[in-house]
Amino acid sequence: MRIKLNVTVLSVGALALLGTPSVFWGASGDPKMAPIVPASLPQLNAVDERFQSYNIEMVEVTGGRFWKPYASKGEAKPTDANQPAGLSPSLFEYRPPINLSNARLRKLAAALGPTYVRVSGTWANTTYFQNSDEPAPATPPKGFGAVLTRPEWKGVIDFANAVDARIVTSFSTGAGTRDDAGVWTPNQAQQFLDYTKSAGGSIAAAEFMNEPTFAEMGGAPKGYDATAYGRDFAVFRAFIKQSAPNMLILGPGGVGEGSALLPPSMHAITTPAILAITGPAFDRFSYHTYGAVSSRCAAMGGDASTSSDAALSADWLSRGAANFDFYAGIRDFLSRGKGMWLTETAQAACGGDRWASTFLDSFRYLNQLGSLAQKGLQVHMHNTLASSDYGLLDEKTYEPRPNYWAALLWRRLMGTTVLDPGDSPSPSLHLYAHCMRSEPGGVVLLAINASKDETKTLEINSASDRYTLTAKELMGTAVELNGSELKLGADDALPELKSVAAHAGKTAFAPLSITFLAFPKAHDANCLQ
Repeated sequence: MRIKLNVTVLSVGALALLGTPSVFWGASGDPKMAPIVPASLPQLNAVDERFQSYNIEMVEVTGGRFWKPYASKGEAKPTDANQPAGLSPSLFEYRPPINLSNARLRKLAAALGPTYVRVSGTWANTTYFQNSDEPAPATPPKGFGAVLTRPEWKGVIDFANAVDARIVTSFSTGAGTRDDAGVWTPNQAQQFLDYTKSAGGSIAAAEFMNEPTFAEMGGAPKGYDATAYGRDFAVFRAFIKQSAPNMLILGPGGVGEGSALLPPSMHAITTPAILAITGPAFDRFSYHTYGAVSSRCAAMGGDASTSSDAALSADWLSRGAANFDFYAGIRDFLSRGKGMWLTETAQAACGGDRWASTFLDSFRYLNQLGSLAQKGLQVHMHNTLASSDYGLLDEKTYEPRPNYWAALLWRRLMGTTVLDPGDSPSPSLHLYAHCMRSEPGGVVLLAINASKDETKTLEINSASDRYTLTAKELMGTAVELNGSELKLGADDALPELKSVAAHAGKTAFAPLSITFLAFPKAHDANCLQ
């Protein structure tokens, strides 16, 4: 769809009165930016060194029934205890435990480091930690849905150490962790923490439970509410301050609020209700966000779903920022000053849509990273590294998907200092800027042209190294960097990410392209630290 801008031509004097002297109007009537000067972009804020991170679901570690890939021909099987309550068994498929020692998986994950790796998810709420070297029983203990063995958790610790990832998790909070009065007890959590330390690991941060918004679906007692959460969280917080004082407590970890993903008919515990009980007791404010639910969960209603036709629309690409604003408003009112972490996000909930694994979703992926960094998000954790249709890697082969290549370019180029590139001249051209990673004074401009048929142009006063991602098939998995397809080499060697020289002056961005422009010698004062 061609996006037309309806603008009124104003005099230079009128523009000055409106406080927008950096914008002028071209002969076509489209607004144009004054030349971008990479050496003088103002600083907005800074993000965590591990800003771009990812999830490995607990059910991947233990083995179990996770979201069934669309391409799978496996037969639906009856439900079991290791599945969110109230959902059709046809949505899920069994996976054996993920092999976290796989050389390709480790090599590709390490290339994204340093990161956080979050091992959590709905299944973690009812997972029993077996603190012995015995094989897992055929049936989990009463009150639990799955068993996490020592070797499986040691695999997570070894993986994290090997790829420069710090572990983030949550704790089991189901019926098996509660006393006769239904109050959460830390017995399991203590064993889990003790073993982690003895095995050479540590937990950097954790939520009490995964997504208390849907506590009952995640295994909490029937009728569980904000008061019950507050009571249990008080026990949890006191326990952590005593047993793991260096671990950050994240929370509450709400999801779906302020969007169609939380229909009025669904019983939910809201973040404001939780904070009204707990007060500002979390070290960091965490939340989850998805722009929609995938077609697997279409029964939630049409307003909660999306389609590939909308994947480049301003509405779709802005949903991550809109959800941040919603939760930031709650944070500011009830927990002001706490840094915000997005601990679970992807193209769509319930495993992603069919196009989550294609180049089409890379526009959302990078736009979400850029827009949320601008707004002040500290950490962004993609779901998942390598499972279901929204994984960065194919879950069977660990071949990189398009979003992996996007993530790798972000990691190689974008530093922690966020800069202001100015307003874009077009709603379909999304602009973000950071100090360049490992290049003091360097600047990187990210330009995402989501227009399907219009080339966009910027005036830039400096020459640059250009990295442009495109695809011959928008809904395909092959991605090209400056016209050459990105592929793994011999022994899974990552390809050299080669730039092409771009001259100063008018810089064009083709339709359906994503471009990083690197200015290593910009000497921006904000980037010289």
